[in-house]
Formats: sequence, C-alpha cells, structure tokens
Amino acid sequence: PWCYLSTVRIDKLEKAYDIDVELVHFPLHPDTPIEGSSLEDLFADRGVDIDAMYVRMKGLMDAEGLPYGKRTHTFNSRLAQELGKWADTQQGGYAIHDALYRAYFVNARNIADTDVLLNVVREVGLPEDDARKVLEHRTFKDAVDHDWARSHQSGVTGVPTFAAGGYGVVGAQPYEAMEELVKNAGGQPRT
Repeated sequence: PWCYLSTVRIDKLEKAYDIDVELVHFPLHPDTPIEGSSLEDLFADRGVDIDAMYVRMKGLMDAEGLPYGKRTHTFNSRLAQELGKWADTQQGGYAIHDALYRAYFVNARNIADTDVLLNVVREVGLPEDDARKVLEHRTFKDAVDHDWARSHQSGVTGVPTFAAGGYGVVGAQPYEAMEELVKNAGGQPRT
C-alpha cells in the first residue's frame, strides 16, 4: 500500500530539489488472502488500538487537506503493485498511484480484485485491455519480485520507508524530516 500523505510530500520535494524519485514496492502483509482479512484479525495479539490508529492517521490527513476513510479490512496489494509497475511505463501512468490510494484508503475497496483494479485503470484513462493482459499474464510479477528482494536486502521493515544516499526514515514523516533526508543525501535545491 501507499501513504498518500508521503506522496504529497514527495511531490513537494521534487519541486524544491533536483531529485529523482523511484517507487520500490514492499511486501506488507503478503499472506493476506485475496478476499482480505479484518483489521481485528490482522492486529490480534499485537496490542494495537485500531480506533486510535485511525484517529491519528485521519488527523494527519485532515491537517494536509487529504481524504482518508475508515477501513475495517486489509487487502492483498500484490496485483495492485504489479499494475502500478506497469502504469509507471505508460504516459500519465503515475496517476494510478493516487487512484489506488483512494480506492484502498478512502473507499475501502479490495485492491486484490481485478474488477476493482480495472475500474481504477479506467478512472485514470489508461488502456484497460492492456491492463487486463498485465494482470492476467502477471507481466510485471518479476519486477515486483525484484522490488521485494531489494526492499528486503535494504532492511526495509515497514511502509512508507524513504531512503537516499545511505540515509533513511520510516513512517508518515513531516515534510521537514523528509527535506532533511534529501539534504543529508546531498540533494540540491532547484533554481
């Protein structure tokens, strides 16, 4: 899954600094079944207060003027990641990341469902027939496998994780923390 709050901050950093951003996918809860599982089951025996977690994230999103819905389930994001990798190769494909965020985190849609994914493709104006073939043939499976391996080798344990020049920060960070990461990595302001 994606952290839309972080995406907004990354966009701001790209405008302020001469940086190249690469999205690398991570296997967050890869064993989640296609039909999803309840948040209660996901966090059972972990001492997580689901309502408090929602209130915290909702507050962060509200402060940025971003939508955030209340979910009761988590869904497997593997196919959505493969679709996102494909979309990154398409003109205007970056828009799919925001649309997938909204489908999952605002509208609580099952992003493991092919029909849901194809609806997102239509929403952003990407070629639906091509997307269907990508999903049916798992054309970007190897690319996502590579991302997962890369994440594991880099020691990533959660999302979002931001890395630059040997430095990293984890979690929904304030803009200033992400800007400090870019500066520490030698990022130069745009002129």
